Amino acid sequence: MSHPAERREPSDQPSRPPAGSVDPAEPVQSAAPAEPAAPVESAADPSQPAAGAHRRRSRLPLVLTLAALCLLIDQVAKSLAVANLDPANPPRLLGGLVYLSLLRNPGAAWSIGGDTGMTWIFAVVAVIVAVVIVRVAAKLTSTLWAVSLGLILGGAMGNLADRLFRSPGPFRGHVVDFLSVFGPNGEHFPVFNTADCFITVGAVLLVLTALLGIDFDGTRGEKQPAAKDSADE
Repeated sequence: MSHPAERREPSDQPSRPPAGSVDPAEPVQSAAPAEPAAPVESAADPSQPAAGAHRRRSRLPLVLTLAALCLLIDQVAKSLAVANLDPANPPRLLGGLVYLSLLRNPGAAWSIGGDTGMTWIFAVVAVIVAVVIVRVAAKLTSTLWAVSLGLILGGAMGNLADRLFRSPGPFRGHVVDFLSVFGPNGEHFPVFNTADCFITVGAVLLVLTALLGIDFDGTRGEKQPAAKDSADE
């Protein structure tokens, strides 16, 4: 005996589309735009200073301080020499290595130009040299360069002070010399003074600094390798 087919009641719930199919009633959402990739930071250039690196300070204060100290020492020594030394009887020091022979020098080193009325020219040259040294020192960051120029500047100012303020008058003053080596009165070597000593030591130190390859900023200049000839002979 056959049974009658079961009657199915219609469902109130809407039919769902099969998995994987797209419902035409639902709006299709577009894919979100991809975010731009973060920029890749380039490697730091070794030739450029790092951010926040300590900047070297100018050595101009050192140059001026050393020059002022040399000027003070020189003028005090000359004043003592003028007040206490007898030109006719120079004291003998260090077993005759040094004599304190007081002389008045109207010219340059070794009295060059003293008899031709050129004293004022030496004073003007000293002023120009001082201005140039100060301008160069404003850019210095090297201690060795600063010490060298400070000594030279102090010595130049010491002799310039004599030419400006000693007799017979401004820009015509005679430089006080009182150091004679190996004999009195410059018998074996021209008589000089403390300012000349400062200038000489500063010049020697300046040459050594340059020979060592030390730049104004205190770094050593790197020598560039010679270019190789790529052409085959």
